[in-house]
Amino acid sequence: MSYHLINYILSYEDEFSYDSTNLTINPKNKSFKLIQNKSNPNFILIDVSEDKKNIDINQIRNLIVNLNKSSFNSKPRIVLIDNIELLNINSVNALLKILEEPNDNINFLLINNNKKVLSTLKSRCIDFKVKLTFDQSIETINKILDENIYNLLSSDLINNYSTPGQICNLIRIKDQYGLNLKEIKLKEIILLVLEQKYYKKDPIIKDLIYLLIELYFRLNISVSNIGLIDIQSYFLKKIENTKKFNLDEESLLMEFEHKVLNG
Repeated sequence: MSYHLINYILSYEDEFSYDSTNLTINPKNKSFKLIQNKSNPNFILIDVSEDKKNIDINQIRNLIVNLNKSSFNSKPRIVLIDNIELLNINSVNALLKILEEPNDNINFLLINNNKKVLSTLKSRCIDFKVKLTFDQSIETINKILDENIYNLLSSDLINNYSTPGQICNLIRIKDQYGLNLKEIKLKEIILLVLEQKYYKKDPIIKDLIYLLIELYFRLNISVSNIGLIDIQSYFLKKIENTKKFNLDEESLLMEFEHKVLNG
C-alpha cells in the first residue's frame, strides 16, 4: 500500500501515472522504474540490513546527510522506513529531530508490524491502523503467489496467521528448508525447527517459532487440559521478556521443548 501511495504522489504529472480507477501502478511509469532500480532521487528506503538485527544509527546518519542535500527537482521527497520496531534507541534518537523539523517538501512513511515502538518516536507520528479481513488476506496472498494457499499450508496455520506478510514468510521458509507445511502437524513443525536450530540461521524463523508456540497453546488448551493455561502464561511472559530485553532464546526454547512438547 505504501508503494501505491508513493507512486500516486511521484507519478502525478508523469506519463503513465498511477491508475486511481483500478488502483494499480503502471509498470511503464518512469518513477516506478526508478524505484525498482533503486535510483529514484525522490525516494529513500530505510530497512534492516540482511546481516543486522536492527536498523543502526549509521543508516539514519546517512539518511540525514542525503536529506540535507538539494533536491533534483520540485517533486516531493519521500522516505519510507520499514520495520520501525527494529530501530534501536540510538537510531530513534538520531531520527527524532528530522521528523520534528523536516526540510521543505520531505515526507516520511513509517511502517510498524503491530509491535511495540518507542513512545518518543510514536508521539511524533500520525498513527494509521491498516487491517485486512481474513478473506481479503487470503485473496491478497493468492494473488501474490498465483496459487491457492490452502494447497500449500495447513488450515491451522492459515486460519491463525493469515496476514499476507506472515503467509509469505511461511512460504519462504517452507521452500528454503523443504518443509511440508500442508500435512505435517503443528507439534512436528515446532520440534523440527527446534531440533535443526533453524531459528539460529534466520531471524524470521525466530519470530515464526514464537508465533507457533502461541498457536500451540491456543489449539491445545481445553476443559480437559486446563492446567496448560498457567504454563501458557509462564512461557508467553518469557517470550515477551526475551524480545523486550534481547535475551538469548536458546534456554527458552529448550525449556519449552522439555516441559511442553516432551513433558
